[in-house]
Amino acid sequence: MMSHFSVEIAGRECFVRADEAPRFLLVQTLGRHERAGFDRTADLVAAAVGAPVVLVAFQVFDWALDLMPWPDPAISRDPRVGTMAEDTLRYVTDALLPALDADYGRLPVILGGYSLGGLFALWAASQTDRFAAIAAASPSLWIRDWLDFAGSHPVRTGKVYLSLGDREEHAKNRAIARVGDSVRGEYELLQRQLGARGCTLVWHPGGHFQDEGSRLAAAFGWCAAQLHP
Repeated sequence: MMSHFSVEIAGRECFVRADEAPRFLLVQTLGRHERAGFDRTADLVAAAVGAPVVLVAFQVFDWALDLMPWPDPAISRDPRVGTMAEDTLRYVTDALLPALDADYGRLPVILGGYSLGGLFALWAASQTDRFAAIAAASPSLWIRDWLDFAGSHPVRTGKVYLSLGDREEHAKNRAIARVGDSVRGEYELLQRQLGARGCTLVWHPGGHFQDEGSRLAAAFGWCAAQLHP
């Protein structure tokens, strides 16, 4: 039996899709612009994983403010941006996960997200070993200094999925167009850190704002398959 519901956990609204006897806990960021499509994304994720899961999408109040690990004027000129990702991660590790553990038991946790959500997930993996795998779909790795940071802050997880649309690096915005080289560089770093079986890079057809739900579903599906093949 499967249930859909929303619940407030430590001040943030969380949207939950829960199967009986789940094998994985999937956690994703959820911006305002993603809320309308969440139910469809949840169904796509469940189908891609092919096993009982709990999928929890937690509310992101401000997409850049909550998720950016450091400032970048190409993202926002708000001086607060880049100062609150640690608070968001602390919410996940110290509030959200303990609440979910109490309800479902301690399950392998896959943290995922799309765009800045994928960036946040990768950054979070360098800060804590709480996540069994990272599902980073079209992550915004074009932010300044990402590869310098990633090279000196290895991930503390065993599995990482990266993806990108094959048109994303052809963006007219020069900063965004760096994303192809940044994702390739990240993949090379991950191969050295995790080995060839610990990571993958998938290229999807199209640009950034295409098939977001199915791309995120593919990311979660790969991670789950690697944890329990």
